[in-house]
Parts: sequence; structure tokens; C-alpha cells
Amino acid sequence: MEKNICFWRWILRLCAGEENWVDSRTIYVGHKEPPPGAEAYIPQKYPDNRIVSSKYTFWNFIPKNLFEQFRRIANFYFLIIFLVQLIIDTPTSPVTSGLPLFFVIAVTAVKQGYEDWLRHKADNAMNQYPVQFIQHGKLVRKQSRNLRVGDIVMVNDGETFPCDLIFLSSSREDGTCYVTTASLDGESSHKTYYAVQDTKGFQTEEDIDSLHATVECEQPQPDLYKFVGRIHVYQERNDPIVRSLGSENLLLRGASLKNTEKIFGVAIYTGMETKMALNYQSKSQKRSVVEKSMNVFLVVYLCILISKALINTVLKYVWQSEPFRDEPWFNQKTEAERQRNLFLKAFTDFLAFMVLFNYIIPVSMYVTVEMQKFLGSYFITWDEDMFDEETGEGPVVNTSDLNEELGQVEYIFTDKTGTLTENNMEFIECCIEGNVYVPHVICNGQILPDSGGIDMIDSSPGVSGKEREELFFRALCLCHTVQVKDDVLVDGAKKSPDSSRSCIYISSSPDEVALVEGIQRLGFTYLRLKDSYMELLNRDNDIERYELLETLTFDSVRRRMSVIVKSASGDIYLFCKGADSSIFPRVTEGKVDQIRSRVERNAVEGLRTLCVAYKKLTQEEYNEVCELLHEAKVALQEREKKLAEAYELVETDLTLLGATAVEDRLQDKAADTIEALQKAGIKVWVLTGDKMETAAATCYACKLFRRNTQLLELTTKKIEEQSLHDVLFELSKTVLRCSGSMTRDSFSGLSTDMQDFGLIIDGAALSLIMKPRQPGSSGNYRELFLEICRNCSAVLCCRMAPLQKAQIVKLIKLSKEHPITLAIGDGANDVSMILEAHVGIGVVGKEGRQAARNSDYAIPKFKHLKKMILVHGHFYYIRISELVQYFFYKNVCFIFPQFLYQFFCGFSQQPLYDTAYLTLYNISFTSLPILMYSLMEQHVSSDMLKRDPSLYRDIAKNALLRWRVFIYWTFLGVFDALVFFFGAYLMLENTAMTINGHVFGNWTFGTMVFTVLVFTVTLKLALDTHYWTWINHFVIWGSLIFYIVFSLLWGGIIWPFLNYQRMYFVFIQMLSSGPAWLGIVLLIIVSLLPDILKKVLCRQLWPTATERTQNSPRQCQDHISEFIPLTSLPSPSYRSNELTSSPPASRSHSHSKKVMLTYWKSHDYSVLPLGFNFSNNYCKSSARHCYHGSGLETPE
Repeated sequence: MEKNICFWRWILRLCAGEENWVDSRTIYVGHKEPPPGAEAYIPQKYPDNRIVSSKYTFWNFIPKNLFEQFRRIANFYFLIIFLVQLIIDTPTSPVTSGLPLFFVIAVTAVKQGYEDWLRHKADNAMNQYPVQFIQHGKLVRKQSRNLRVGDIVMVNDGETFPCDLIFLSSSREDGTCYVTTASLDGESSHKTYYAVQDTKGFQTEEDIDSLHATVECEQPQPDLYKFVGRIHVYQERNDPIVRSLGSENLLLRGASLKNTEKIFGVAIYTGMETKMALNYQSKSQKRSVVEKSMNVFLVVYLCILISKALINTVLKYVWQSEPFRDEPWFNQKTEAERQRNLFLKAFTDFLAFMVLFNYIIPVSMYVTVEMQKFLGSYFITWDEDMFDEETGEGPVVNTSDLNEELGQVEYIFTDKTGTLTENNMEFIECCIEGNVYVPHVICNGQILPDSGGIDMIDSSPGVSGKEREELFFRALCLCHTVQVKDDVLVDGAKKSPDSSRSCIYISSSPDEVALVEGIQRLGFTYLRLKDSYMELLNRDNDIERYELLETLTFDSVRRRMSVIVKSASGDIYLFCKGADSSIFPRVTEGKVDQIRSRVERNAVEGLRTLCVAYKKLTQEEYNEVCELLHEAKVALQEREKKLAEAYELVETDLTLLGATAVEDRLQDKAADTIEALQKAGIKVWVLTGDKMETAAATCYACKLFRRNTQLLELTTKKIEEQSLHDVLFELSKTVLRCSGSMTRDSFSGLSTDMQDFGLIIDGAALSLIMKPRQPGSSGNYRELFLEICRNCSAVLCCRMAPLQKAQIVKLIKLSKEHPITLAIGDGANDVSMILEAHVGIGVVGKEGRQAARNSDYAIPKFKHLKKMILVHGHFYYIRISELVQYFFYKNVCFIFPQFLYQFFCGFSQQPLYDTAYLTLYNISFTSLPILMYSLMEQHVSSDMLKRDPSLYRDIAKNALLRWRVFIYWTFLGVFDALVFFFGAYLMLENTAMTINGHVFGNWTFGTMVFTVLVFTVTLKLALDTHYWTWINHFVIWGSLIFYIVFSLLWGGIIWPFLNYQRMYFVFIQMLSSGPAWLGIVLLIIVSLLPDILKKVLCRQLWPTATERTQNSPRQCQDHISEFIPLTSLPSPSYRSNELTSSPPASRSHSHSKKVMLTYWKSHDYSVLPLGFNFSNNYCKSSARHCYHGSGLETPE
């Protein structure tokens, strides 16, 4: 009875649409019913574990593939033409349209079918993989596709998880396991996952089979890093134990178990509901500017086609208005033809002319463009200059549809950490209550272990200060998520300093590892986390144990993390670390002013800073905190919001202990790359979550900001002093008064005498700008902000959330100029802007491969962006632009003589060319030369493009596909067509007799026109070719030879499968005439002459930068590049004033020493890395000097 009541309650709730029942699911572990008195057992139907990544089946492949292909406008258009040729009496055979269309459809279908067959093969291998699961206390094997939600699965070391599992227990005593998720997000490091606290003791098959539990969790969703659930563990005669479940308890399908003998888990998501399968969905399709131009040109040519058909239809009926022309004596009409409806006849004739002229729309262009993009993308992956030997990584092309877009970039949005910098963190110093501590130096009068040099340290603290000092070190040893590798763990009561040095730390955050390693050098060593106890080794070589009670995890909104620990003496501490903007407002005690001053100074020097604070809790306070956190953790709805609210309540009334400084070195040649991109006329914006001072120092280091750059601030501090409206108008007046409206060329010419502006904006100010305007309010802040940005040579956006990065990109992308944008980053927080930009590039960095996986292209280092854009992008755009224009040109040359011919044949729809020529013109005779040109052409050398980035500006703004260029190519095609047609007409008019008395007919005339056409368009491409290889020679001259051989065979043999022999002996007869030979040669020369003259005159009178480079290729052979890498700067030698005999300790033996000179807020700063054994001291410069090179500059 009780079960029935529960059942009906469930039905009512379901019908009422309560959120709890819609957004969650209940899984019964091992398919066991809950005990009496608990909720009703309601079996639910879930999909099996079958993965289907394939698109087609054996039965639906043909209809589905044809439907998808004919959704393309061009394919559908040619299908209609083909059907018209079948239905009505048209002047050309249906083969002329059907064969090219069939070729395109067949090639595409074979390609897609093969790719889908590979997917079927991979799916079968995955679905038939053997899996072990628990049934009645025993291990049973079955295929992966037969797994069901609720099955308890056992996975051994090295195996892949067959579905999404809740981690119940493992062979390790502490209930942890190590997992690699390389196949999901590309991260190859070992991650630690945790079993449910109340099930980790079930380590045998019999034990795990006796488990009685239910799992409530959210419905499947694709976020790999988010999971919300709870588990009810039932015990005899006791209320169920409820535990929260998060992403640390969820083992994802596709991940692999490492360094753990075995684990048990319960399946919660199977088959196409697993997170891996949900992430199969492809990204939104991006279209390049070339593709958009190509579609516009197609519409223009379609209008030309319709116009030609209409003109010929009208002129046909004007011509036939006289009876003797309408019904000549040799072609009398039947009575049915006379009675036929006039409008129907006119429409039929219109369709016939459409068929006759339809070749002006090149169907083969689509296939050629696809092949060019696909094959051309391999030039990036084969580029040895873009291979990084240090990481063993090379460039990756995730989509080839945007190759040419790399040559049109106007704005680059780059992340800072891990993109401009190495994301290789090194602990520099810490400041505790105003006292500065540097590793490997004298500290409090003692020489620290392994000290290789000595630097000045502030005076030693007193007794109370020493307690705070040790509390600070303990806080850094405990407040983190770092893991220690098993093979370096050492048991025992004591551990020597030497053995402690062998600890190898693993974390998803390089900052945390740097902090733990830095504190280790200051005397405190983190050992391990075992059974919820954290162990550390203090300076006295004693092991301290702290019970880890709670972890308040880090997130990008709070920008801090905390732990609550309990010492051996019973004291409970909350240790918190995070960004200064996040910690200072929550601090009530401590030397805030001294620490804030040190933090600001370190930030100006380009160091990453964190503040550390603590709070001591009583047992009663901890109990309240624990209850508050538990309620938030077990919530199924809005868990993240409730946890954030709980964290806000807990992390208050803190005592400030100190701050840390970590250095993230600038990547090799980052400054060189940015300087080259700016010379190419590209605006570079830096979007980062770091402090303004830290980010600004990095911008100076990488030469985004220069010594003559006037910085404009649009920050929260400015807006607090003035209104946003006033600040924006003041900045607008400044940039417009001093620089006017900066053009693309002006901001990119890196003249040291030119005044330029750099804008700094923070996330809070951006939120106000992006906020929708209130009704009745005046002004448009977005447009004003964009106007300021247009007049700035560089923009720095700091304190940016991931979503704000995407908003910035979208704002620029949708501005009135519609510039082409490129976003580059290395972390998961950069994915949103990478997907938003026209071109997204991921850097294979230390923050995982989420950015690389979601990008269009992936590169190993930021420096490779220079060649990818300035060389590969330049070449791709030049090549495909010529391909598109050339295709339209050669089809105008091809079809316009057909249009002219109608004026000489009474508009009778008589074709000028033979069917074979109509069919093979775009497929065989003229296809390979342009394809090879679009793959091999180099109008200037790659070295010249790297040496002179300004050449990139010649192709900016889609320069080669503008209307002016398009009209020139079209009129050139029309002129050549007029020469072909009327040249042949005039020559054959008086030379109709050959030496043997034969008369040239209309097919000879058409063949002569076609011969001149094929030779002219092929030689036109040869004249445009600057980079000759044996492949170009082979396809260009080979195509001409193939045409001659084909024509000889086609007209020299009587083909039995043809019902006509109109071309028999035509080509041979034409070549037997001397005047025909002379005419062909003269017509080819006359056709090519205008284009040659135009190029010669333009090169002499109005040469572009590229043409000037082509005219003087040897001019810069001995030119030394002005881009000198930072690593090549000479390194001055420094010695400590304290110990002059002690050699300087190198902070990094694998990197050259560098001096960073920055200019910030009217002060010079000399930043001396610890490789010189100096603390980074503020130096107010009185000297007026400037280093001319590619290093940093200080104002004169």
C-alpha cells in the first residue's frame, strides 16, 4: 500500500512538472530496490551503452547523402538544369550537365562514405569491447554495448572506463585513483579522483555486491568539469547516509585508469548520454570572407545568366516576327506547333537558353576549392619551422575551411598567461607582514639549505612575527590541491632535507606547484595527503599532521580558495589564498598597507601575486560552517550558487599574513612576433584575468606598449572618481585631438617619433559599457568605446572573466567595419573567445588542451603565429583569390562566344562547341593547372614575407576580391571572348577553302574558338605564375598536350557508341590549314597582350609594396632582420654587495638571463630576475637613456 501511495505521488509530481523531478534522475546501485520505508522503487528506462558516431546506415546512405548534397545551392542549380535538359528539347545533351554533376556528387559521396565507414568501424570496436561487471557477487564479462545504468563495473589498471561511473571504491586504502583524461581534454597529467567516503571500504566483489545505495544526479549535460549529485547509502535499521557527489567522484568514459590496480564504479550515464558522446556535437560553422565573396559573385553571374537568356529569348521572337524567318521552306511547322501557347513556347525557349549558357556558373569550382583547402592545409602541418622540439608538438589543422582567413586578420585577441608567457611559474619571493623572504638566501640570520647566493632581506621579525612567519609557511603548505607522486613518498617519523627535495608535485595549476616548491626551499616541505590527513615537514625536520576538514575550491569568480584544517593540538584554522582584490576586502587584521605596497610593486614588475590570510575557528563555529557547507553540497538544484553563497559567509573576518610573488617568463620571441604583427597592420589586444599592473608590465616586455605610448585608463578606479560618461568623453577628446582618426597604416608603422595611445580597461568597466542602456538615457557607450579603441594602437583588457573575453571579440567583430578577428589562447577560459572569433587558434600549453581542441588551428608556441599569419595566411589568400577570379574569368571566356554565336545562327540555340568540349572543359582541360597553382604559388619568398611584414597590408580588406578586381577579370574575359569569336570569324570568312578544297563548317569554327580559348586561359595562368616547379610545368604543358591528343583521337576515330559523327576529322582538317595555325597564334597573342601591358604599366607607374619587392628580389639578401629576440640580448654581470666571492646562482639553467626594463606611470623600473641574485628593487631613474633594439625601452 505504501509503495502505491509513493508511486502515485511520483506520478502527480511528474505531471505537475516539478523541477526536482525533471532535472534529476535516480539510479539504483546494482539494480537493488531501496529498503522498506524508503522511497518507491520505480524502474526507469535508459539507453544502452551503444556509441553511434556514424552518420549513415547501409539503407539510408544514398537518400540521406543525396539530400544533404543537394541542399547546396550550386548542386541544386545544376540538378535543375540537368532535369530541364531531360524534359524539354534543349540544344545540348543532358550529358554536358549530368556528367560534371555526377562527378562532383560521386566524389563527395565516396569521400563521405569512406569517412563514415571508418566511424562505423571505430564504433564497433568500442561497442564490442569486453567489460567486467558484478552480478550476484561474481565477476561477469559482457560486451560494452550491453551495459545498463545501475550496473557495478570493475576497471583494471590501464583500462578505459566504458561509461560514466560514480567512483565507489578502489584497491588503494585511501580510496583514491589516478586517471588520465588525454582523450577527452588532451591533458596527459595524472588526476586524482576520490571514492565515496562510505563506500571506499568495499574492496572485494562480495563486499561491493552487498552495497545498498541509490544515486540522485542531474540529467546528462556535456560539461566535462561539472557534475552535481548525491548518494544515499542504506544501513541496517539506520537512516540513510547522504553524501554529496561532484566532478571529483565522476569517472568519465574515454578516460584511463593509471597507477591503480582496480576500481569499482556504478554506471550513471551510458551510450550517447555520456559526457564524451555529448561533446561529439560539432562547433558552429565558420565561413571565410573569400567564401562569402564567392557566393556574391555567383549571384552576380546568375543574374548575368538570366539576363543573357532573357535577351536571347526576346531577340529570338523579334527575329521570328517575319514569317519567312519563322517558317523557312526547309523547316515547316506542324499544326500542333502552330497552335502551341506563345507564353509556354517562350518559357521553354528561356529554359533552353538557360541550359545553353549555364556553364558560366562553374560547378567544378566548388570541388577545386575544397581540394585546395584540404590539400593546402598540409603545408601547415608539414612546416618544420613550426615544430617545437621541446614539447615534441607541431601545428594542427582542425578545419581547413579558414586557411585563407589567416591572410585577412585585422584584430588579434590574445591571452597572457601561457600564451604570451611560458606558464612556467617560479617562486620569486614572499612578503610576511612587511618582511621579504627570498629562497636560497639568508633568512632570519640563518643560511637556508642549498643557498647558492645571498641577497638583501628585510630585518628579521620579532618573536610574534616569527609565529606569523611559520603560520604563513604552513598556510602555503596546506592551502592547495597539489598531489605528490607515490614513488617519492617516504614513510617514517623523520625525513632529511635532502630526501625532502625528491618530492615531485602534480597539480592542474602551475602556480600551486611553484608556491609549494618555493616554500620547500624556505624550509617547509609538503609531504602528502593520506586518509584525510595532510603531512608537512618543518624546519626542525619534524613531521606535522593536519586533518583536512573542508576544501573550498577555487573558481574564476571568487578568485580564491580555502581549506579548513585541524592541527594535532585540536586548533581549527581556515587558510585562504587568492588575488589581492579578493582577499583585501575580507581582511580585518594584519599589516595591510605594507603588504599592499609590496603587492603593487611586484605587479608593476610583471610578477603574479597572491595574498594569504587565515582565521582561527572554535569548534562551535566550525560546526556551523560544516552544516552550512553540507546543505549546499547535497543540493541538486543550484548547487554552485548555494556553495558560492556559503563560501562568501565563511571567508570573512580574515587576518592577513602576507603575499607571494611568482614569475611567469615571457615566451621566446613573443616581442618579435607582436612587433611583426603590428608592422603588418594588425591590432593586438591582450585579454587577461591578471592585475592591471602585472599585465601592463608584460605588455611593455612584449613591446605591445612602447616607450612613446600614452596609456589611457578606463578602470573602476577612474569611474569612481568620474562618471563613466565623463571618462569616455574625456578619453575620446584626447585621442581625437592628438591623433585625429588613425588609419590602419598609421598605427602599424612603429615610428618612435609618432605619438600613439594604449588603452587599459578592466572587467568591471567593461560590464558597465556592455550594460543595456536605460530608456530615456542619452549616449551610446559601446560606440564611444569602439571609437576610442579604433584610435589606440594596442588595448589591454585586465581582470576579464571568460565570458567577457568573448563579449569583447563579438563587440569588435560586429562593429560597422566588420573586421576579421583572430583569438589565441591556451586554457579552458579562452575557449569562449576562440569560438567567437572568425579564426580561433589554441596554444598547446600547460593548462590542458581544451583550447587546442576547440580551436580551428593549434600551434605549439605563440611565436609560430608570426609565420602562420604572415606567410601561410598570405599565401593561402593569394592562391585562393586567384583561383576564384580565374574560374569566373575562364568561364566568361568559355560561354560569352556561345552568346555571340546566337546572333549569327538566328537565335536557334545552336551550340558553338561540341558536347565533349562542353563536358570536359572544366573537368579536364583547365582544372589541374589552377589547382596546382593554388597549392604551389609563391609570389614572393617566405623569407621576404617574414622579413617585411608590411607586405601583408597589400592583401588587407579582401583586396584581391574587391569589386574593382572582379570587374577587371570579368571584362578581361569578355574582351578575350570577343577576340576569340570575331578573330576566328574574320579569318575564316575569307579563308573558307583549304588547299584540298574542303570548306570550313560551323564545327570547325567552334573548334578553332575552343582551341584558342584553352591555350589562352592556360597561358594566362602561366604568365601569372611566379614560382615554377616541375609540377607546374607538368600540369600546364601536360594539359595543353592532353587537349591536343584528345581532340586528335576524338575527331580521328569513328566512335561506335555515338549516334553522330559531326566531329570526325574536324580537328585534323583545321590543323591542316596554314591560315588556321596563323590565326590561332595571333589570336592567343592579341588576347594576352592587354593583360601583359596592364601589368607592365601598373608595375612601373603604380607598384604595390609586393611588386616593388618582386622587382628587386636581391635588394634585401644581406638585410639583417630588425626583429631581435629578447633572448639574444647581452646579459650584464652582477655581483652581490654582501658576498662578492659567491658566484651568482642561476634561477633557471635552461634559459638565458634577461633584464626587464619597464616604464609605468612615469617611473622606470629595473626588474632583475633572481638569476642575478637581486631582489626586484624599485629604482627611480634619473638618467635619460634608451636602448635601441628589441629589448625593452625606457623613456628618453
